[in-house]
Amino acid sequence: MINQLIFAYFAAVIVVSAVLVITRKNPVHSVMFMLLLFFHIAGVFVLLNAEFLAAVQLIVYAGAILILFLFVVILLSVERESQAARANRFWPWLAGFGLIIAGEIALLVLRGSFPGEGKMAVQVAGAGVRDLGVVLYSKFLVPFEISSVILLVGLIGAVMLAKKKTNE
Repeated sequence: MINQLIFAYFAAVIVVSAVLVITRKNPVHSVMFMLLLFFHIAGVFVLLNAEFLAAVQLIVYAGAILILFLFVVILLSVERESQAARANRFWPWLAGFGLIIAGEIALLVLRGSFPGEGKMAVQVAGAGVRDLGVVLYSKFLVPFEISSVILLVGLIGAVMLAKKKTNE
């Protein structure tokens, strides 16, 4: 019972902060709401007894990627972006797609089962961080390296976008 109440709290804060991330005019405020979102997602992982994933969530997303977002927001012109006219003509489309996705999720929840449920073992008895590391750096080495290259390209792109144009 108490776990359900805690999960309801985490779920409510996650949904509200996700909406606030995309609706704030000030990008710095959006990043702060995203930090709140990441902390509550880590709380859901703790409820699922996945403490390692909660720690990775905080270190990688709240620590590294969110700081990268914050640097990009600071490097770009915040005043110009917050005063620019918003593209409100797309809100009906976005609301429609949101309702379709919410309907699909409600249908899955009402159905009571999800596709592929029970086919994947969540945790192997005795498997720990060492086993995860062995699998990550042997079987999934290429996707791991590709994700690091994607993050590097994102960082280079952010620096190029923020670079001031000088007439030399």
